[in-house]
Amino acid sequence: MHRVNSHTAPLLAVSGVQANLNQLAKAAGKLYFGSATDNGELSDSAYTAILSNSNEFGQITPGNTQKWQYTEPSEGSYSYTQGDVITSFAEANGQILRCHNLVWYEQLPSWVSSGTWTNATLTAVIQAHIASEVGHYKGQCYAWDVVNEALNDDGTYRADVFYNAMGPSYIPIAFAAAAAADPAAKLYYNDYNIEYAGSKATAAQSIVKLVQAAGARIDGVGFQGHFIVGSTPSASSLTSVLNSFVSLGVEVAYTEVDVRFTSLPPTSAGLQQQASDYGSVVSACLAVSKCVGVTVWDFDDQYSWIPSTFSGQGDACLYWANLTVKPAYYTISSILAAAATKTAISSTAKSTATAVTTTTSKASTTTSQAATTSTAAHWAQCGGVGWTGPTVCTSPYTCQKQNDYYSQCL
Repeated sequence: MHRVNSHTAPLLAVSGVQANLNQLAKAAGKLYFGSATDNGELSDSAYTAILSNSNEFGQITPGNTQKWQYTEPSEGSYSYTQGDVITSFAEANGQILRCHNLVWYEQLPSWVSSGTWTNATLTAVIQAHIASEVGHYKGQCYAWDVVNEALNDDGTYRADVFYNAMGPSYIPIAFAAAAAADPAAKLYYNDYNIEYAGSKATAAQSIVKLVQAAGARIDGVGFQGHFIVGSTPSASSLTSVLNSFVSLGVEVAYTEVDVRFTSLPPTSAGLQQQASDYGSVVSACLAVSKCVGVTVWDFDDQYSWIPSTFSGQGDACLYWANLTVKPAYYTISSILAAAATKTAISSTAKSTATAVTTTTSKASTTTSQAATTSTAAHWAQCGGVGWTGPTVCTSPYTCQKQNDYYSQCL
């Protein structure tokens, strides 16, 4: 268990935290706030009590068990038992499912990675694999990460088994196969280090254009969002990159977010910087209408992939391993609440302007603003240490204390 220092204890020693990240995200106009998970974690009852609450996490991504090594371990022999555990969990809790993934250079069975392929034979294998897996999950997945991490960091294509046999043509072939197997699912290209402007982001945009030019359907781009504390781009920089993809006619999402410390344990100042970095990511998504949501790559440090991959690094998630929350949690909550309040006020103003037809537009706006400045809207902050805004909620909502630093209209 993580030892809490005296500077961070007031924020972390919170019992019974109100689960609301997904509620707030939806109130702010997003489709979801979600988390990845994996099969072994679902035996942890304290963990699943949080993950299963759709008010907190409205979307689930299977971290591993929809990958090729699990779903087609030998050619033509398919197994979805392990993947079904997570999809059934999400369905039981009314959570949106992002399915992950179909074509990736890692976690392949040896018959694929070590096979001797021609363009034609590997095309047939890709098409058969996708037809089976996407067909099995047809109607369950909001989106599929169809192709994952096809690029090197310099923007060149990764020389994997698919590229070596087929060149970049494997990408539109995979998208076309997925579209045929489930016409309703959103089809994504997913990658890391494309959150920054540069050669890799430009190359990812070229992949979108490649698929489109081939006449196949691509609906979205996933930005994994594996960031480092203090090195996360600003909200404005992140927003600019998101918009450069949206301009190509696709939606966008942050799909695997965590913000890791490169040395441990974190300081109080470091935790505040981590909170700011998480806030930049969420703010960027809020600023782009076609950013549909944010997914964290598991929500607590106990199950984070970071320590086993980056030795000596970690504490990258919103929750500590003991399932108490970090300052980043409250920063995200506050940002989402502010956006939800703005959305509610905008909606109220529009309704008032429509209903009151005997006054001028200016008078209607003035009346609406006056009516909303003295009370806090649904989901909005209404109290906490240092809070100077309204403390009374719009009827029928009441101001409910979440912790010393944050009360909310619920």
